[in-house]
Amino acid sequence: MNTIYIRTLKRVNHSVFSVEKGQKIYWDSQFKKGPLPYSSGQQIKRSILDKLNSVLNIVPSPTTFVSKVAFKKETLEFDGEGEVYGTCNPVHADQLLGGWMKAVSGSRVLKRRSPLSISAMTALHPLLAGVNEENLTFDRKDRSNTKVIVKIKAGNDYRELSEEEIIEFLENREKHTSLASKYIQDQRRANGLFIQDIAIDLRRLFCVSLNKLEPEITEETENLLCENGWEESENVFGRCLVAPKATREKLIPALANSIINWAITSNQSRTFSLMETLAVSISDNANKIAGSIRAKLSGEEENKAVPIIEEDLNGVDTFVTLPAAGYIITKKESADALDKAEQKLIDLMMAFDYENQL
Repeated sequence: MNTIYIRTLKRVNHSVFSVEKGQKIYWDSQFKKGPLPYSSGQQIKRSILDKLNSVLNIVPSPTTFVSKVAFKKETLEFDGEGEVYGTCNPVHADQLLGGWMKAVSGSRVLKRRSPLSISAMTALHPLLAGVNEENLTFDRKDRSNTKVIVKIKAGNDYRELSEEEIIEFLENREKHTSLASKYIQDQRRANGLFIQDIAIDLRRLFCVSLNKLEPEITEETENLLCENGWEESENVFGRCLVAPKATREKLIPALANSIINWAITSNQSRTFSLMETLAVSISDNANKIAGSIRAKLSGEEENKAVPIIEEDLNGVDTFVTLPAAGYIITKKESADALDKAEQKLIDLMMAFDYENQL
């Protein structure tokens, strides 16, 4: 077995996956259904790596941001964005598992593909998820100490109106206006059942390529890794360095914990949802794992889909949590389902022979 596939089923209740520009949405062309909410694979990856650093109790690897400046009319001013890159050093857990790319002018490109392939989190079925829209109000009219500032354009700048000018402005308004509240319109909230898939390439998991034509690391980093106990080996991709056994035994339980227990933390307090996990399936067969957690169109009711968890599918280990029984007909839900799923991942990753792949 070279690849481990993990499918996770979550329930989301009146929440958002991203807050910068509101809930991300897409349109399902087959069922003509939308808007449907989703969380990007990049956000899921970030959530997993954040959880990994938390489990290991380590600081995330540093990131370098390059900015450009130039003299314009004898004044130093901002002249555009430059490169952004990580350490490109696998001694950092989030770099080893998350991959990297460094493309800086004047030096060779360093690129390592992450051993984790991570999908977006999307609806289990277009008929089993959706968005609600609501208008919000940030209201402080009931507080006597609320400060109100009204500005009017004066030339190239703005000045503040006096209290008398504000009162005059309000008295001349035909419609009621409140200056102690803000209206936030068209806010989307996600709800329903969602699935998310991860593939772990065990051949790459703890191996760094030594290919000089498509380098992943510098010669300096290579020497540093060898000094820290990384051993030279070979896999189907060519010569490589393999992380020491002690490193693997430390990272594997943390990675398993992160994959099973990751959570999106970017949703705000007013849109918080546990996003509880209902089921996790683990297999080495991508086609079978797709059938382990799925939905089926109802033959009795139009435009209705029924969620299904196959608990005894050959070649797939499926773990069902207690909350799942509230939404899906199940037989083997258990309180320790996620603990068992985590241990299953640990056993599979520990069993792989990283040093002797050929």
